[in-house]
Amino acid sequence: MGLRKGKVPVDLLEELLRHIGAEDSSVRVGPEVGEDAAAVDLGDQYLILKTDPVTFAVDEIGWYAVHINANDVATMGARPRWFQITILLPKGSTKRLVRGIYRQVHEACTELDVAITGGHTEVTATVNQVVLVGDMHGLVSKENLVMTSGAQEGDVLILTKAAGIEGTAILARERAGELRGKFDDTLLMRAANFLRSPSISVVSEALLAAEIGATALHDPTEGGVAMGLYETSKACGRELEVEPATIPVEEETRVLCEFFGLNPLGLIGSGSLLVAIPGPRSAKLLAAYARMGAKATPIGRVGRRGEGIRIEGERGQYPLEPSEADEITKVL
Repeated sequence: MGLRKGKVPVDLLEELLRHIGAEDSSVRVGPEVGEDAAAVDLGDQYLILKTDPVTFAVDEIGWYAVHINANDVATMGARPRWFQITILLPKGSTKRLVRGIYRQVHEACTELDVAITGGHTEVTATVNQVVLVGDMHGLVSKENLVMTSGAQEGDVLILTKAAGIEGTAILARERAGELRGKFDDTLLMRAANFLRSPSISVVSEALLAAEIGATALHDPTEGGVAMGLYETSKACGRELEVEPATIPVEEETRVLCEFFGLNPLGLIGSGSLLVAIPGPRSAKLLAAYARMGAKATPIGRVGRRGEGIRIEGERGQYPLEPSEADEITKVL
């Protein structure tokens, strides 16, 4: 049986990640399920390395590529510093298209104070739409490294912003013709602008949480919040006790998901951040987010040793079962 669209199954991924090449004692964090990036020991600090592709979006794809890679570096407690990108263009691509992608990458990197250090661009018959693969690096002091596996029993789970932010922007942009005339133009414009407001970037939220004492940070991407919670549980080896009804879903996300028959909690979710933080520090973090103007919601706690999501309280409107196949693959 062939593999379906989306992430490969977790059991297959675990098998594949046993192939790690040469042994190297300087690798502090290597390829592991649930960890957003790698960490290499440089002596007094760690070099954080991340690579991630953009395969769903076409509109503003350069902007996406920078931010989704920067997010994962920041979830390790590091500030993103250097970026490289591989751009694969289908035959027939225009100079205008590739110039636009480069402008988007430049603008996003300038906003994050990230230097572009190289990459590769080519036209190839092996793709039928633009594919971007980013490679982001950053630095973090050893005492400030944050790992998804660091979540401890009793930690409060906080979700910033809301579920499905990235997916909402993609749906509104990639299916604009289908949606036009069926919904209010203002709602569709707000949904398309989710790219920048509330924004798919979580760099500032992640760095603030790391500073205040988060034990784990995770960036829900493919599979959305549901998969992000499962990956966090897998990484830390503990059950997550979650109240699904408390997980925020914006009106624009709800409306588009209902139209396409999608579950917002399984929709690609860059823009939200999962935080595990000790209870006494959680109030401080929530207050800091409020001062920043960043929405943040407690959605549960880290539980006993084990694996998976344990439903607590009200189930809410949407199921929370994780799936490697992102909801957006039903549409795109």
